[in-house]
Amino acid sequence: MNYAGVDLHKHTITVAVVDRERKLVARRRFSNQDSAGILRFLNAQRPFELTVEATAGYEWFVRLIEPSAARVVLAHPSKLRIIAQSTRKSDKFDATILAEMLALHQIPAAYRPTPRQREHRLYVRQREYVQRRITGTRNKIRRLLADHNLDRPDLFTQLGRRYLATLELPMADRFCVEQLLKQWQELRLQLHEVTAQLAMFAAGGSSQEQEDRVLLRSIPGVGVVTSEVVLAELADWRRFSSLKQLTAYAGLAPGQRESAGKRRALHIEKTGSPLLRWVLVQAAWQLVKRSPRWRVIYETLKLRLGVKKAVVAVARRLLGVCGAVLKNRRPYAEQALNA
Repeated sequence: MNYAGVDLHKHTITVAVVDRERKLVARRRFSNQDSAGILRFLNAQRPFELTVEATAGYEWFVRLIEPSAARVVLAHPSKLRIIAQSTRKSDKFDATILAEMLALHQIPAAYRPTPRQREHRLYVRQREYVQRRITGTRNKIRRLLADHNLDRPDLFTQLGRRYLATLELPMADRFCVEQLLKQWQELRLQLHEVTAQLAMFAAGGSSQEQEDRVLLRSIPGVGVVTSEVVLAELADWRRFSSLKQLTAYAGLAPGQRESAGKRRALHIEKTGSPLLRWVLVQAAWQLVKRSPRWRVIYETLKLRLGVKKAVVAVARRLLGVCGAVLKNRRPYAEQALNA
């Protein structure tokens, strides 16, 4: 058996192959457009196992090589410290180290989403992107009007739009406002389209996937948007064996530093999906507003930690509740919670 390590970039790819004794068998650099050459080179090394870092743009390569490889292992980039901290940094060196680590069965593996999970993430992230642009466009309009002390809370209602049309603004301001309004209207249409597409995609899921949505939405503060983000960003929630793994994946676990017997708590690690963390914090605020029990938990934490840390702590507990209802296959029941 041969072992291939791949250093993949946007335009080039370097492949190093070693044998069981970790002796270099072959090493080549290719253009990413030379799919036929990559396949010929690797097919000449069969049977082989292959590893590549799970960075952006790996999927096309894995699909290309998967039929030929005995096994493909996605390497977790943040756990490959031997490469990240090396003073000898080159594409050849990185590919060779990956091949040698694969031969030693020391590659820290990363999860590879299924095609449906990738589609789900694409729809969810596209919706978030469009929504973020809508918010940014509205803020730009408000900022222009604020220069003339003309902003008002109902600006984007029908009444506010009529008010905006009657305003006497300098020519440059009026031009920018009109362009931004057109952009806002186009983005609203895009948001409607991607929301409809996401709903159609969700309706085509398995019965268990549909049940997952119902279970999550039984939690106060967790609606359609939050449940879709949680399911998409976690991909297969069954791969997490504990709440500790789940919170670490979401980047909500607080870090800590210990030296000479002294321990100091740090900020949350912020690894994983920023979208997942953001939506959990927003859902935590809704949970605190809607549930008297969670409001008591939040107020207790706020006295000790402050507002921001308290709501993040609630978001971390909320993620644990999401994991519990999915694992136990029972809807949320507030009386079963422990403060």
